[in-house]
Amino acid sequence: MKFIDEAKIEVIAGDGGNGVASFCREKFRPFGGPDGGDGGKGGSIWAVADRNVNTLIDYRYSKLHKARNGENGRGSDCYGKGADDIFLRMPVGTLIVDNNTGEHIADLTDHGQQVLLALGGEGGWGNIHFKTSTNRAPRQKTEGKEGQRRELRLELKVLADVGLLGMPNAGKSTFITAVSNARPKIADYPFTTLHPNLGVVRVSHEKSFVIADIPGLIEGAADGAGLGVQFLRHLQRTGLLLHIVDLAPFEDTVDPVKEAKAIVKELQKYDDSLFEKPRWLVLNKLDVIPEAERAKRVKDFVKRFGWKGPVFEISALNRDGCEDLINEIYGYLETKRQQEHRAEETQMTEEARGISSIDPDDPRFKVID
Repeated sequence: MKFIDEAKIEVIAGDGGNGVASFCREKFRPFGGPDGGDGGKGGSIWAVADRNVNTLIDYRYSKLHKARNGENGRGSDCYGKGADDIFLRMPVGTLIVDNNTGEHIADLTDHGQQVLLALGGEGGWGNIHFKTSTNRAPRQKTEGKEGQRRELRLELKVLADVGLLGMPNAGKSTFITAVSNARPKIADYPFTTLHPNLGVVRVSHEKSFVIADIPGLIEGAADGAGLGVQFLRHLQRTGLLLHIVDLAPFEDTVDPVKEAKAIVKELQKYDDSLFEKPRWLVLNKLDVIPEAERAKRVKDFVKRFGWKGPVFEISALNRDGCEDLINEIYGYLETKRQQEHRAEETQMTEEARGISSIDPDDPRFKVID
């Protein structure tokens, strides 16, 4: 199925049915009184996060989603039937934005999460509600309210722990194939990867993390060169970026340092928060370099690149160094999760302390012995 990660849709909730003015007309009941029923509620439209859906293709070609109106009320105290709600299944990781105001309506991060997109209109009142001691035969009624109408922009950002960065043919797809269950297309020409690929990396039976591979970047991607930077959004939810560099390019005219700096430049142009994410340098294709030259080549690259962070040397093709790398990644992610968990616990404790002490003289509270 074609991967689509952007779409614009319009959602129109149903209008509420109208109330009715009606009077009871039965034999032997000359003054039966009002019996007009209320209108039914209009159908609402909801978004539902579904992990079995992985693309927004359904919404690229089906842009209008309209719920039914509620039925009008009738006499004999008959209320109009409410319309059924509509549930739109979307991939986990979908960001829903109001296209007119830019308001972030929802971020679907959990399977089964439901978010209201457009509220159906309330049904109108029948004249049975307007009967009083002084007005025994009211003719008032109200019309149903209009349902909400919205133009929405959908953006899919895949959920992954680790994201891969690099030039086309740096070996990102080979790496994700070597360490995970993902099976992307691999070939010896640029831009083989045309859409994000997700893979689950199994460190052990109970330990795993998710890694995302996006199409390669080239210099000028922020200005539209190559496939542009449209896929960088899929790395915004990651906790760690792996910058994979081809240390043994096929053409002698290609400088790995220049290419690596171009990637960093495009990353900074796209988004400061993404640029500031933790980033590790992964030097790939060492199997092509003679063993006697590897250490010198690595040292020279790191010096010219001006890199001060973690450096890993691998060969994705034959998996050399991959196992050590994924163990380091899992350890880093686990430490980060524990730190975040402790921070949340500390915050909850501080909030609890803030409400635990109550002034006995506070008039809002009553002390009960």
